[in-house]
Amino acid sequence: MPSQKPAWLAALLNRRMLVCIVMGFVSGMPLYLLFNLLPAWLRTEGLSLKTIGAFALIQFPYTWKFLWAPLLDRYGILPGLGRRRSWMLVTQLGLVASIAWLGHLSPTEHLPWVVAVSAALALFSATQDIALDALRREILPDQELGLGNAMYVNAYRISGLVPGSLSLILADRMPWDMVFMITALFMLPGIVMTLLVREPAVTGTAPRTLRDAVVEPFHEFFARHGVSSALLVLAFMLFYKLGDSLCTALATPFYLDMGFSKTEIGLIAKNAGLWPMVAGGILGGIWMLRLGINRALWLFGVVQLVTILGFVWLAWLGPAPSDTGRLVALATVIAGEAIGAGLGTTAFVAYMARTTHPAYTATQLALFTSLMAVPRTFINATAGFLVEALGWQPFFWLCFALAFPGMLLLLKAAPWHEALPDPNARGQTP
Repeated sequence: MPSQKPAWLAALLNRRMLVCIVMGFVSGMPLYLLFNLLPAWLRTEGLSLKTIGAFALIQFPYTWKFLWAPLLDRYGILPGLGRRRSWMLVTQLGLVASIAWLGHLSPTEHLPWVVAVSAALALFSATQDIALDALRREILPDQELGLGNAMYVNAYRISGLVPGSLSLILADRMPWDMVFMITALFMLPGIVMTLLVREPAVTGTAPRTLRDAVVEPFHEFFARHGVSSALLVLAFMLFYKLGDSLCTALATPFYLDMGFSKTEIGLIAKNAGLWPMVAGGILGGIWMLRLGINRALWLFGVVQLVTILGFVWLAWLGPAPSDTGRLVALATVIAGEAIGAGLGTTAFVAYMARTTHPAYTATQLALFTSLMAVPRTFINATAGFLVEALGWQPFFWLCFALAFPGMLLLLKAAPWHEALPDPNARGQTP
């Protein structure tokens, strides 16, 4: 008889993991465009750090998407595609159009239009994320949440190489309108995946009315945890990624200010963390099959916190002409950040997925990921002001300090020896 595959290998090679990989790529690409390519474009066009930092506010749909997520739980908008796939297709087509249009605008001559198109891009991206998150949770069994989300997070971060590496390299060689057009084409794998994947069957009873879709997700969550425990869980979701998110809010302008060229950033800064991040993310996901989500949040969170200190060190070195030593230092810092943030995000996304009820996946996940997005949207908008007031090194020390509250909340939100209530074990919808 043929030998049976180990459980981790069987899970790693199934079709669901491939779907998670494509999901992660098309989910991350628009967001990395907004906080990697867009700031670099604006900086090279002469806009100030304060203006660039304030552009983080266009990401507000990521923090408010739970307001329209009930529409995605209740309705499909294209016949024959189902609830999840119809929303995915419409938003992906909108993303292709808005990314391509952005490159035809001038930040100095058409700033209001740049803001409007960037905001539309963020709206399409946030709505796509609602549908993708719900579909991913619905196709993954509980035991595959850690590994499936590791695949998703890895692909999510790999997608950043397009706007954060390839597009920057192209920007040194061709006009910005061509750069944005080429970048937009990288959304096509998502459209193909949307057309080929099957619409998942609904677990339990789907919301029968729009009122049920709006009210019941929040009622179920607070009833399951109790008000005080639910608020602690939501606070944890707000603070766990705060320090890491703020630390990288102006990463590309920081590298430019340290004396690195756009090509060096594209080739060194972005690629340096790719393979450590991929290897760490996959191993972390496999490890979570045995370790569990709670303990992974503790261990991966410590790594995420410590790697912020690499930015403190790089800022301490200060701006100077780049040489081999400085490029190695940059590569080391970026590799450390990629591993820490990748591991922390893998465990965090799995935690959020586990906390949802299957009947209200889209709305509850939208609420949780909205809280996750608050730091990079509203708090990150202050990054430019903080840097200009404090300087780069004190700014990164502040980011390090802001990483501690989320770790302390783990004591209540995800205790080392205790699992959270599992809504999928309740056997019925509320």
